[in-house]
Parts: sequence; structure tokens; C-alpha cells
Amino acid sequence: MGQAQGQPARSARCIALVGPYLSGKTTLLEAILARTGAIDRQGTAAAGNTTGDASEEARHHGMSVELNAATVDYLGDAFTFLDCPGSIEFQADAANVLAACDAAVVVCEPDPKKVPALQLILKQLEDRGIPHFLFLNKIDKAETRVRDIIPMLQPASTVPLVLRQIPIWEGGIVSGYVDLALERAHVYREHATSEVIDIPDALTAREQEARFSMLEQLADYDDELMEQLLEDVPPPRDKVFDDLALDLREGVICPVLLGSAENGNGIMRLLKALRHEAPFVEAAAERLGVADAKSCAFVVKTIHTAHAGKLSLARVFAGTFADGDAVFGGEAEERIAGTFDVLGQEPVKRGPAKPGDTVAFGRLESVKTGDTLSTEKGAVPAIERAVMPEPVFGLALVAKEKKDEVKLTTGLAKIVEEDPSIAIAHDQDMAQMVLWGQGEMHLRVALERLIRKYGAAAATYPREVPYKETIRKPTQVRGRHKKQSGGHGQFGDVVLDIKPQARGGGFTFSETITGGVVPKNYIPSVEHGVRDYLHAGPLGFPVVDVAVCLVDGSYHSVDSSDMAFRQAGRLAMSEGLPQCQPVLLEPIMAVEIAIPSEATPRVNSIVSSHRGQILGFDARPGWPGWDVVQAHIPEAEIQTLIVELRSATAGVGTFQARHDHLSELVGKAADQVLSHRSDQAA
Repeated sequence: MGQAQGQPARSARCIALVGPYLSGKTTLLEAILARTGAIDRQGTAAAGNTTGDASEEARHHGMSVELNAATVDYLGDAFTFLDCPGSIEFQADAANVLAACDAAVVVCEPDPKKVPALQLILKQLEDRGIPHFLFLNKIDKAETRVRDIIPMLQPASTVPLVLRQIPIWEGGIVSGYVDLALERAHVYREHATSEVIDIPDALTAREQEARFSMLEQLADYDDELMEQLLEDVPPPRDKVFDDLALDLREGVICPVLLGSAENGNGIMRLLKALRHEAPFVEAAAERLGVADAKSCAFVVKTIHTAHAGKLSLARVFAGTFADGDAVFGGEAEERIAGTFDVLGQEPVKRGPAKPGDTVAFGRLESVKTGDTLSTEKGAVPAIERAVMPEPVFGLALVAKEKKDEVKLTTGLAKIVEEDPSIAIAHDQDMAQMVLWGQGEMHLRVALERLIRKYGAAAATYPREVPYKETIRKPTQVRGRHKKQSGGHGQFGDVVLDIKPQARGGGFTFSETITGGVVPKNYIPSVEHGVRDYLHAGPLGFPVVDVAVCLVDGSYHSVDSSDMAFRQAGRLAMSEGLPQCQPVLLEPIMAVEIAIPSEATPRVNSIVSSHRGQILGFDARPGWPGWDVVQAHIPEAEIQTLIVELRSATAGVGTFQARHDHLSELVGKAADQVLSHRSDQAA
């Protein structure tokens, strides 16, 4: 099944390593690098000497916090493995990667608690039509039989999980496996390839049962195979492999392989399956709609390095991209300043990139993650970029030292360029800059990277909530501004009717002046004065839902002016609004929370503890075993919601929030807000 002698080299393949948090993806990458000779010795996460997760942040937190890439050669075939973070807070890093890869290896533990996290990942792959294997890692530590593990994991997948191997147990230890397609038994050997042995007699019945189950699942998509099984005719081995490869590529099955990445077990079988069954770049180009492109590369990740500058990690689908080539598709025409292979954190200079290659292009300053590039001007195909998840956690921040403000701004721009799931919002009304991300740890790592890479330390604090205020009762008030200081004086005199409006009614200004007591040319100045005051009312917050009508006044033919009437309008508001029973308003968010169904009762309690009102819940469309809870929650209570939500859902819960309305805030909660405002003003 390998490459025939004399045939041209096959295109390089791109394989994503994905899976739930701490499932062993980086360890699997390390084992692959060791088994293919890309590194001399397999490192461990515990020792902090793996090729992937080499950044200070990853090693400090003991988890993948960014994409790791490595290209290896296996039996003459090139594979680029893209190790994607497992934590939901960092999974957006893989969003564009998944679009560009040929296949994915989903690394999972035999643990029922990981099923919701596994479902998150499998659904992404299924929705995008990406062929994928399941690598059941840490099989040596399994406390459940494999025949029971597969039904336990099956709810996470909408396509059948097809078991390809069964373990050989000796004295409570997994010593090898039986390959159900090859009908061969393999025994693990330390620091060596496994040894082929006869299938143990004790396993013969189990092997036949498991193999027949595998063939039955394949026969669901192959009538000829079904006939052979019904007639009890053993199918040819090549036909079994052809069906496995075809069904994988068509996305109707998910093959399951076993192993232990830490011990280097099952790695070669996985590599052989990828070599013989994973599709080539042409299938991915077809899936992405660029099969007819003459020149096409898709940028999956942006990396800023200390020595090589900005690197754009890209998958080439068509054409050749070389050092010095002009490329189009970014904001401007750019020239590639070097093509590189990437091994962990280290870019290595290489020659031109051809279809199938995953390489880093140097110094394409205007190019962003998700851009599609071409060497042909005016003929850039468009691959749909991934939609970033909405942020769920925000922190206000400022430079710790004023001299670092430029560093902070520059560093943040590069952080966002590297990770588009982070966003920066400048709130002019609240006079704050807010860094938004996918969770507390997500932002913590971003701030650590900001210091390490760009020397910009930021002070963070809870973001300010945009409270408003309004009035409960009407009044009529006079505002007179009179000042004499030699020469022309200042005179403006107005009478205003001030009334509350229905919630959401906003601000309206009108006038009923008769007899020219306030000349028409001064009326806009009165409105300006009224609006000036509405920026901060009696309680110190912007005033909303108020109607003001200019009903009377007087003027002086010499001393009146626009400025005098503007000041008169402001004075009238400052005297009148305190008489109108001002009341604090807080923003209420419409929140949609997505969670596994078994966590719904806990989440309902969390919503209630955050002063939320549950509007109802229903099954999440297209997500078996998940619910969506609809609620109204004050914005002030959402700041830490994601932390509790993730804790209650084994890290997989999330939400979307939209401003819905303003609601009166009274009692102790209002007193605390006003006290905080008073302290700020002091």
C-alpha cells in the first residue's frame, strides 16, 4: 500500500492533533517526533523538555496555551502535525487550523467525564467534514474494558466509533494489541518497534467477535461486504482496508486506535493508518472550494518571534511559494522574506513550498490569520475564515507605568494578531480599555506573554459597568444665568418642563415658546446645555429616558448669547433633576447558556445566585445531550459567571450575552454602586 518505487513523491499531509484538556496531545506529538527520528529522545511534560509547549507560559501552567507545529518524515511521506490546545479557553487557536488540515487525530482518555469535551471537538470536525481518527490514549491506565469504553464515548460522536484494535492484557497491564484489520497480534517492546506474535488463544474468541463487529459497521456502507458477511465468506484483507480508508475519508466512521503516548505504544500503528488512509491535499482543496486555484495558501496562525519577526503559518493548496515571491490577499502586496519549516518554537529555513506543505512565511506584515494568499494578482481565491467565539470574560487594564503606554498598545496589537479570539475594546463613556477573551486563564496567559515578549506590564481591574440613571417624577424649573463683569454681561433665562419617559424612550427635547421670549436662534443652545448635564446626573451617571420641554424664559438684547443660554439650560437641569426622584438603572443582559444537560440544575442555581431571572431552557439544536438556558442577568453579575459555569460543567459550558434593557436598581446593591462612584470621584 506504500508509495511505488519510481513514482513522484506524494504531497505532504497536514494532521491536526486535537482533544480534551490534558488528554496527552503534546505527549503524542513528542512520541511521534521520537519514533520518526525528528528528535533524539522523547521528552515529557512533567520534565518540561518537550518540543511542543516550549513557551514559558505553557510550561508554567503545565498545559498547551498555543498551537505547536512540527514536520516529520515517515517512510518517505511528509507529515506536518499541528498540536492544538485542549482547554476550551484556548481552542479558538485551532479554528483556522482545522479548515486547512487533511485529517485530525482526536486524542482522548478512557474517561466518561471527558465525553462533553470530546463532543465539542468531534462536532467541529463533523460540521466541517474533516476525516478523523480517535486515539484512545493512556490505555495502560484504563479501569474499564475497551468493549465498554466505546459505548461510553459513542454519544460524543454522530458517526460510529469503529474499534480497530483490542488490547492484550497480562497481569493487569496492557502488553500489546490485536489489529482487527490485519488479524495480527503485536507485543510492545521498550524503546523498539512492537513484535508480531500469534493471537493468544485466550483472545481468539474476543478477536473474532470484535472483528465481526468492525466488519458489520463497514458493511453498512458496502453492499458487497454485507453479502460476504451474510454468506460467511471472509472478505479479502485489501477490501477491508479499502473500506476503512474510504469510509474515513467520506466521514461516515471514526476509526478508534489504542495506545499510550507516554510509553510510545501504538504510535507506529497510528502513523501507518495516517499514511495509508488519510487523504491528501487535493481532498482538502476540494472541501474548501479551491480545487481549481492556480495559486493558493491559507494562513492558519500568526506568530511573532524575537529573531525571525512576524511569521505567517500557512497551508499551501496550489502553486509554489518561494522566498522573494510577491503575494496578494492581505491588505497590500507583500514579498515573502523566507520560507520556514517549524519544529516547536524554532523556524528552520527551507526551499520553496509546494502543494500540501505547511510552512511559515516571513515578514508578511499586512497578512492576518485567516487570509488566503496567492502569487497571482487579482486571482486570489477566498477560503472562508473561521468565526471566532464571542468573548466571555473581560478585564480593564492600563499600563503600570505611563512610559510603557506605547509598548502596551503595540504589544496588545500583536497579541490580538496572534490570537484573534482576544479583543480590545475602548469604552469612551467609561474611560477604560477592556481586554476580552475566552476565560480567566486565557487572559492571564495573554498578560504574561505581554510582559515576556513585549516588556509591557499592565495593571488590571474589574471593568466598570455602564450604569445609567433616570427620574421617577416630573418638575418645572427655572434656570437663570446672569453675570456682569464690565462691558457686555451674560444673560440667559429659561423655564423647563422635565418629565420621565418610558424605559427605552431615550431623551427628547422640545419647545413651546411663544412671543419670542427666547429667540429661536438661542433655542439650540438651551438644548446643548441640557445635554451637557445629562452626561452625569445627580447620582453621577448618564441620564436616560427623560423628556425636556422649553416652555418660557427671557433674554437681554445686549447681554444674551448662545453661551449664556447654554449655561442657563445646564443650570435648570442641575436644579431640577434632584427634585425628580432620580433612580439608578443597571444594564440587564439577555444570556444564552450552552451546557451539558446533566449540569442544567447546577447552572440554574448559578443563574439565581447572580440575581438572574431564568426565562426557560430547551434542548440545544443539533447537540444531543446538551441544553440551552435562557436568562436575564445583570451585567454586573456576569463578570465572574464564566468561572463558575466552567467549574460546574467540567470546563465546557459557555454563554453568549446581549444587552437587553435597563432596570431600576435599589436597596443595598444600589448603595454599593453609589458608594463606589463616590470613592472614585473623591
